[in-house]
Parts: sequence; structure tokens; C-alpha cells
Amino acid sequence: MSTENGQARLTVADLVTRCRGQFIPLNHTFSYFCTPSMAEEDLRQYLHDPVAALSLAICADLGSVGLALVPYLEKGNGRAGDMVSFEKPPEGRQLTVVRAAAGEMKILVLATKDEDIANYHYTFYNSLAALVADHWNNEAQESFYRQLREELNAEVHGEVDERSWHLKQSLVRRQTNVRKETKLFRDYARQAFEDTLTLYLHGTCCDIDVETGPRQMPSRYLRKRLELLFSLYPPPEGYAVFPEQLKKR
Repeated sequence: MSTENGQARLTVADLVTRCRGQFIPLNHTFSYFCTPSMAEEDLRQYLHDPVAALSLAICADLGSVGLALVPYLEKGNGRAGDMVSFEKPPEGRQLTVVRAAAGEMKILVLATKDEDIANYHYTFYNSLAALVADHWNNEAQESFYRQLREELNAEVHGEVDERSWHLKQSLVRRQTNVRKETKLFRDYARQAFEDTLTLYLHGTCCDIDVETGPRQMPSRYLRKRLELLFSLYPPPEGYAVFPEQLKKR
């Protein structure tokens, strides 16, 4: 463990090496490691509740995932990789999540100290959505491609989040046939899938509001995307996605 300006730190790579044999199983997909240890109530908010809300189909797609909860994460300075810190890093160098791997296990290292639990949940689900998008199966991919082509054909404005919005604008500006499967289209489709899946997973676990604004896509098209994800990744029993499902519970 290194010390810089009196702060105890270690690289993410060192953390993964040290903790890889100490992960505690949560279910067949997820296991976790905490440094320092957490109270049971905190574990419920950071781990048990968000994991319990995941679709079994999502878990099947993810394989083995390790969740390492740490106080802070700091962006590497070029001489070393990203760091785990036990003191707050300088402004502008803080990270919320770093991805790593240990053999077949995919590891998400997540910062928890001073993180609002709602923001943490967004980071958690966004990281999982990115893992799913890295290996999304043919059925999900082709279904989502069809949905996007329908939207592009109808010249639907807006997107779910900033990253997919910018990729959509690039596609529309640079490609005449926007429905043709090119690298531009695939990059946009992957990010749109990741952003929409993040919203879907976060909304399954938590009561969230979709932010309105000039870049937000019309609600009826957003609803169609969420309905598609509901068919591909149905939530566990007892969880609702749409308002009318809440009334039936």
C-alpha cells in the first residue's frame, strides 16, 4: 500500500489481487468484498436491494461478477493505474466505478463514501448495463435494432441520456441512410441500449423520475423501449416497472 501526502492508497489491480479469494457470495452471479467492512444495513442498501431487483435473465447474461466496495476511487496519473483511496481524492480526480477482471470473474470496484445512494444505484446499474451491452445476445440485439430503426424512420427526436444523444446526432449528420448497419449505427445502438437498460434496471429497483428536457425522447417511444426490455428481461416476482403494475400489487 502506497502513501502520498499522508493518504493511504493502493492500485485497483493490487486490490483485485488481494481480495480475489475473499469474495462473499450473494447469489449464483454476484459476490462481494468490502474494505473497510460495512454494517448490515449499509450492505442492504448497497448490495442486497439492488441485486434482488435484477432480472434472472440479466444475471444469466452476466456470468460471474464480483462487487468490491471501497471508500474512494482516484483516476490514475499515468505512472500507475486507477487507485483505491481511503481519503477523499483531489477535486476532478474522483471516480465512481472502475472495471477489472480476475480470471473469468468480471469485477466492479465501486466508490461508496460521500456518494448519495441514488447516484450510487445509478452507477451500479449503468455499470451492469455496460457489461450486458458488451455481450448482448442476438435476440436482444436484433430486437433493439428494429426498435431503433422504427424510431429513426419516424425521425423521433431525443434520447435517454447524453452519450446516446451525441452518438445519435453524429449518425444523423454523417450517414444518409441512418437505418443501415454501419459502425456509426452500431456504436449508437449499443449506447442507446446501455442507457435505456440503465433506466429500466434503476426504475425496477427504485422510485425514479425521468428528467424532462429538450433532448428527452417522447414518452411513447421511451415506453416502447422499456416494454421491449421488459419482454427480454422480466423483473423478479413482486417488482413493478410501469405505473399500472404498481396498482396491481
